[in-house]
Formats: sequence, structure tokens, C-alpha cells
Amino acid sequence: MTDNRLLPVLPLDDDVVLPGMIVPLDLADTETRAAVESAQANTPAQASFPGIRSSAATKAEVLIVPRVHGEYAELGTIATVERIGRVPGGKTAVLLRGTRRAVVGRIADGPGAARWVHAEVATETTDDNSAKLASEYKSVVLAILQQRGGWQMIDAVQEVEDPSALADLAGNSSYLNTEQKLELLTALDVSARLEKALEWSREQLAELEVTDTIRKDVQEGMEKQQKEFLLRRQLEAIRKELGELDGTANDDDYRARVEAAELPDAVKKAALSEVDKLERTSDQSPEGGWIRTWLDTVLELPWNERTTDVHDIAAARDILDADHAGLDDVKERIIEYLAVRKRRAESGLGPVGGRRSGAVLALAGPPGVGKTSLGESVAKAMGRKFVRVALGGIRDEAEIRGHRRTYVGALPGRIVRAIKEAGSMNPVVLLDEIDKVGADYRGDPTAALLEVLDPEQNHTFRDHYLEVELDLSDVVFLATANALETIPGPLLDRMELVTLDGYTEHEKVTIARDHLLPRELERAGLGKDDVTLTDGAFSRIAAEYTREAGVRNANRTIAKVLRKVATKVALDEVALPLTIDAEGLETYLGRPRHLPESSLPASTQRTSTPGVATGLAVTGAGGDVLYIEASLADPESGSTGLQLTGQLGEVMKESVQIALSYLRSHGAELELPVGDLKDRGIHVHVPAGAVPKDGPSAGITMTTALASLLSGRVVKSDVAMTGEVSLTGRVLPIGGVKQKLLAAHRAGMKTVIIPQRNEPDLDDVPAEVLAQLDVHAVANVRDVLDIALAPATAPVAHAA
Repeated sequence: MTDNRLLPVLPLDDDVVLPGMIVPLDLADTETRAAVESAQANTPAQASFPGIRSSAATKAEVLIVPRVHGEYAELGTIATVERIGRVPGGKTAVLLRGTRRAVVGRIADGPGAARWVHAEVATETTDDNSAKLASEYKSVVLAILQQRGGWQMIDAVQEVEDPSALADLAGNSSYLNTEQKLELLTALDVSARLEKALEWSREQLAELEVTDTIRKDVQEGMEKQQKEFLLRRQLEAIRKELGELDGTANDDDYRARVEAAELPDAVKKAALSEVDKLERTSDQSPEGGWIRTWLDTVLELPWNERTTDVHDIAAARDILDADHAGLDDVKERIIEYLAVRKRRAESGLGPVGGRRSGAVLALAGPPGVGKTSLGESVAKAMGRKFVRVALGGIRDEAEIRGHRRTYVGALPGRIVRAIKEAGSMNPVVLLDEIDKVGADYRGDPTAALLEVLDPEQNHTFRDHYLEVELDLSDVVFLATANALETIPGPLLDRMELVTLDGYTEHEKVTIARDHLLPRELERAGLGKDDVTLTDGAFSRIAAEYTREAGVRNANRTIAKVLRKVATKVALDEVALPLTIDAEGLETYLGRPRHLPESSLPASTQRTSTPGVATGLAVTGAGGDVLYIEASLADPESGSTGLQLTGQLGEVMKESVQIALSYLRSHGAELELPVGDLKDRGIHVHVPAGAVPKDGPSAGITMTTALASLLSGRVVKSDVAMTGEVSLTGRVLPIGGVKQKLLAAHRAGMKTVIIPQRNEPDLDDVPAEVLAQLDVHAVANVRDVLDIALAPATAPVAHAA
């Protein structure tokens, strides 16, 4: 027969009462007071509240239900109200005694403000194993009490014989948490309850035994020692015990590791100071982990490791020539640097200015010209370690200087991590994509790079994480960039600029034959003699399939050809070995995408109508040709004024206005019908309108396009030009001559017009390019028009 009772609920937050436990509860709690008052109101012969109950038959009962994280448990404990009175301090409290487990049933109505439920007394189960488990548990509990000195409790525990009551004694254990006590409450099987209590008690006893062992170890060596020695000995004993458990005892001896490491004096002093803090810090404190991470970082840095530079200049030149075709300016600068270091080493002069002075070279040029791979060749030529630091998209100053150690997840900056990765204090560090560094609310990384790249400062560089001086003066820094305009002036001033303007067609053929093809053959799973491309095929790939300053797209095109070959071999359509010539490329790549303007039919050439001129510009991808178109509105349309399209910047807009003003004032001298300029609207457009364009080198191109429009004479299809124009018709100098001439050569132009004051820049242009271009250095607009405009009687398409 089941025992059902109607009882008020007394919720108990984050605690559990087991049968047999006596607990005092504060009656100031609203829910506790409501449950007790409701229970008393439902009990006959009840004394006035508060009072003392003496008869067990008339004691009020409540149902104590644990409430963990806001959720009520399914089982509770029926408890009797033993006493109500005041406790020391003046507060009113109730003393409750747990008697039976009960299943919490449905909610019912009852007197008072408490919640009433139907409670069914739970039936416990037991078996023959319960007595054995109870005996073992009693022995473990008695051992714990002996360790803690709880002699008064020992007699009380020895008198308990009931296995269920003995298991419920665990509810008084301070080493059990709420979840564990709740497991004991809900375990109706006495043996299962005893097994849980026994497991947890054994763990507690093991912890007490380890603590006792540590205490005894400390006591053996503490005689006549100071208090500091006692504290350190205790900590050492604790770490010894922990180290034997996880196998890290030797790794945690930071003092011995710091003493054994050959650190600079200032670094060693700072490290020992951190070791002292670590020894005084509790293992539970997060600061201990921060200190260990810092010490590990300091000990892993190669403070005294340096590679010996190679002073064989001829061998260094051979390495650079073997790895890269062209790039003579860059190779010359590296060889000069090595030669000076060799002379100083042989003369015994030592570092410049009393300390080392690492080179800082900025390699600027379009994508695909080999800036990044050149860094590896420089390191190989110098016999140094090489490490690359990618700066693209960096916006946090802490990426360079490191985070303060107080931040969660703090790390040293990328410069320190590069030194650590290289394993040497004098590596070659490549700062890749330095022009892609940004700035936001977290600081300006380019400002942090000022100290890194300044030879006058970087011998005492301080990382925010390390907070010790790091000597970077013997590091060779190389920076790469596509566009110099985005690099702040002070940062660019600290670097020696070396420009890589692109490759000639001959250099591209050499690179493709000697470097790209062997690498792509291996990637495609083909042997080195399976597929051969002729020089004519490489030349056509460079000229007609990829029009670029570098060789990145050429590399992709060669890879595409080899993939097509591998596919045809798998389908038994071709047999290896195979040779592909220029004409055979169309089988694998289709028709060419880039054809010289002069090779197109006359009717399809852009300059086949008056008002179109070919200019030259420098972009982030290198030099490129730029077509400028001009038109006059119909006189009857009523349109007047100047209209500009093509996303032109302010400088190019001014160039159009200057060109227009010059033609209006000097049109008669040039034999141009300038009367139309007053009465008809003028529209100047630069195609590729989705691409922003700006720069001070389109002046003579704008003037030529307008002069062609007014005179009706077309601009020769094989003529390209670059230069700024003044209001008086003078042709002013511009920049990027080498890149622009390389672009004109790639586009198939035969004649190039440049400002006369840029004539010295022709010394930087490869001789093979100059041999194929007719370069005119002009001083005024009249000379430009004489060269660029076809005679009025000449056929439009073939004007020469």
C-alpha cells in the first residue's frame, strides 16, 4: 500500500537535504516561512508561531525539494519541523529533520501561501551487497574523519548500522557538491547509492593522503630555515607531486632553465624576476599561466644564435642569376650590400657606427614579377635563414609590437615571432605586401614599423609583450609592395626603394623555359622530357595569351596546357613525348585573347576614326595602354560645354581642361578649326568606366585626341604617348617611363612619345625593348602632333 501525503513545498536553492540530516533554515526567506506556516496551519493541536514542538505525533511536515539552476528535482525529502526560535544574531530560524524520500506529485490546494503537492513516499530497494558496501564505506568515512580530526563524529558514525542511513550520512560531507548530493537523493537503490558515496569518499581520502605526504615532506627539511624557505619548499613539494602525475616535473623548473640558458644580462634579470613571481603565485591563479607562457617565449628566442654570412660574392651572384632571370637592378644592390660587408669583415672594422646596420630594401612592382621569391634567393645568397611575414590586411598595431600581457590571449608581435621561427637573430625577414597595411581604432601598424625599420632605433626594439630590448640591427628586412602611393612617406623614407617594373618578352621566355615549365611538369605528374614547348610557343603565350608585367598568368597558362595534355594522354588522343610549337597552342588554349592593335583589320582598330589617341599609364598591375576618346556634339542639338566620363580623377579632369584651353588659344597656329569648340559640346571618355583613373601623365594624349577630332586626321594606330601638358604647350616630365615602355612593347606599339626631360629614364629600359621601339623625346605639343597624327591624305588604317 502506497503512502501518499499532501505536503507544502519548501524549495531549497543549490543544496540538498537527505533523510537523517538536521538543517537550520532562515525564516526570513519568503518561501521557507510560507512552507513552515502552511504546514503548522494544517497540523492539529498546533502552538502559536513561533513555538516549540515536543510531540512527534503532532509535528508539522514539509517537503524539501532541491531547486538547481531554477529546475525542481523529481524527488524531495519529507522533513519535520523540530524547533522554531531565534539564533545568535537575532534572526528567526527553523530546525528541520529529514525523514523519508518522496516523489513529487501533482499540485494540490492547501492552506497558507505555500505550494502544496501530493507526495508519495519512495520505496528503497536493497540487496545482499548492501551490507558489504556499507562496511567499506564506513571504514573510508572513519579514515577521513581521522585525517581531519573529527573525533566527535567517529562514535556517531560507528553506531549507524542501516546501509541506507549510512549512505545518507554523505549529505553532511563538505567535499560533495550539489549535483553529487542530488544523485544520492534520487538513487533509490541502496547499493547504487553506497557505490557513489564510496567512490567520492575514496577520491577525497586520496587527496588528503597526498596533502599529508606533502606536509611530511616539507617538515623533514624545514628545520632552522626561514619562512621564505618554508614557503618555497611547500610549493616545490606540491609541484613534485603534480609533476609525477602528469610527467611535467622537469619542465616546470623555470629557475633552473633560466639559469642554464645563455640569456643577455637584462633579459636574464627580467626572467628571474618573473620566476620569483611564479613561485609566489597560486596554481589556481590565471597569472601563473601568463607568466609560464612569457617565460617559454623568452627561453625559445635565439638570443645568441647567429648564422655566418657567406662572403663569396661570385657564388652569391650565381645563386641570384640561377633563381631569377632579369631583375638586374635588384641583384646589383644585393651584391653591393654583400661586397661592403665582406670588405668590412676583412678589414676588421666591425659594424658600421659601432653596431650592425641591417639593410632595408623595398621591392616595388606589379604582381607576378617575383618579389616574394626574391627574398628566399637573397637569404640563400647570404647564407641566412629566411622567414616571411604577411602584412596584407593588418590593422592592429599589436600585430607588430605585440599585446600587453594583461590582455587575454596576448602574444608577441609578428617581428618577434619571425625571429623565433627563424631560430636566428640575423635572418632575412620579408615584410610581404607592406602597402596593404591599414589603420583603425586599434592603432596604426605602419607607425610601429617605423621603429622596426629604422637602423638608428631597431637595435633597442621593445615588444609590448616581451618588455625587454631586442636587437634587430643585424636583421635584413625586405619589403614588397605593388603601389607606393599607399605607403606613408615617413615609412617609405626608411627603406631603400628598388623597383621591379616587369619583364621583357625575352625574359619571360627564359623564365618560362627554365623555371615555370619544369615546375608545372612535376605538378602535372609528367616527366621532364614528356612535354616540350618551343621558344615560339612561350613567346606567343607571353604576347597573345597573357598581357602582364609579371609571369603569374603565364604560369597558369602553361599549367593549363599541361592539364590538357594529361587529359588527351589519358584518352589516348596523343602520345608522349610531345612537342608544342606556337601554332599548336590553339589546340589547347583556343584563339589568342590579346592581339596588337596594329595587327587588327583597319576597320576595327580603335584609332581608325578621328578623336581617339593611345596613352600609357601605370597601374597596380604594372604599365598598361590607355585609350582616350573625344567627340563633338551635333550643332543642332544645342549641347555645349565639356562632359567627362570614365571615372576620372581630379588630375585627369584638369588635364582635359588644360588641353582644351591650349587648343582654343593656339588652334590657329596648329591650323585647327577651333571655332567648333565654342558652339558645340565636347565629350571626352576613357573606356573601362568601372575602373577609377587618375594621374598626371595623360595631358598630351588628351590634347592629341582633341586635335585629331578637330582636324579630322586619325592618330596612327602604332603610336602611344605619355606626358603632361602646360597651358603654353610645353610637355612636362612624368614618372614610370620604364613600365610604360614595357607596356607599349607588350601591346605591339612601334612608336612612343615621351617628354624630353624624361630622356635619362631610357637608360633603365632594356636594350632589346628600345631596339624595337621608336622613342621620341619631345618638348612641345606641336612635335607631338607632327609625330602622332597621320597626314590628311593618308589612308586611315595604315597611316605611318
